[in-house]
Amino acid sequence: MSNGQWYPPEWPDRIRALAAGELMPGTPKRAATVMLLRDSAAGTGNGPAVHMLRRRTSMAFAGGAYAYPGGGVDPRDDDRLVAWAGPALESWAERLGVETPAEAQAIVCAAVRETYEEAGVLLAGESAGTVVGDTTGADWEADRAALVARELSFAEFLDRRGLVLRSDLLGAWARWITPEFEPRRYDTWFFVAALPEGQRTRNASTEADRTVWIAPGEAADGYDRGELLMMPPTVATLRTLRPYGTADEALRAAESQDLTPVLARARLEGDELVLSWPGHDEFTKHIKHTEHSGPAEHIGPAGHIPGGGASGGAG
Repeated sequence: MSNGQWYPPEWPDRIRALAAGELMPGTPKRAATVMLLRDSAAGTGNGPAVHMLRRRTSMAFAGGAYAYPGGGVDPRDDDRLVAWAGPALESWAERLGVETPAEAQAIVCAAVRETYEEAGVLLAGESAGTVVGDTTGADWEADRAALVARELSFAEFLDRRGLVLRSDLLGAWARWITPEFEPRRYDTWFFVAALPEGQRTRNASTEADRTVWIAPGEAADGYDRGELLMMPPTVATLRTLRPYGTADEALRAAESQDLTPVLARARLEGDELVLSWPGHDEFTKHIKHTEHSGPAEHIGPAGHIPGGGASGGAG
């Protein structure tokens, strides 16, 4: 096909097995991911750029695909109160659609922690009105490595450093759940945030071989041309970011975004399997019962991002 949608060749067989009752869906693990934005140079009129990383092709899940910093929720982050700035945990629980403030805390902690682990950007400060300016140095790196290894929970990290989590710097944007026929399932909340003044991104993730800053529309266009490989949630959220001229505009718009979970559905229609994501018709697939497809038939090449600079120290 012409675009760069990530579509594993084993999906048709897994969909058929699920429909036949031969495959039991796994319980999705909660996760969070952050669309980190920074404004373009004044006068360019290009709108904000978003920070993206390319997953290593050796990765079992979505290898070669472009994504945002993100990862799984650590259950330890709901077992203690953290110093908190922004909307109350009760408000976050209502916004995220979870039952308890503790659950909301763990999800928001995951968003902030993963942004720090994978991009080196920390949405926290010594007070409710400040943000740390420099997270480089051996002591910071030791703590980041401990977080990655899960030797340290994010709540413990904030507490030992006397930091306040700046939840007011985040806006909840979307929620997608991995299809039932996938072996690795995630219930993922997408957040939007602006790059804090004085901080710089870097490729701190062992799962990525490249990071870029790119306009959401430019990245979506690269997907449409088959030049960039992405999963449906990634390109869908990129398209919703296109209208905003600044990072602040996008943050203000987060309050009005629909967080109804998006879950793919598969059904039989005659001799075809139909795979669809409710509300996102562009991702609909019609698969013949006898079709045994290889990756080249379904996935455009994951290649160069036109106009997107490769990451260095600045990401």
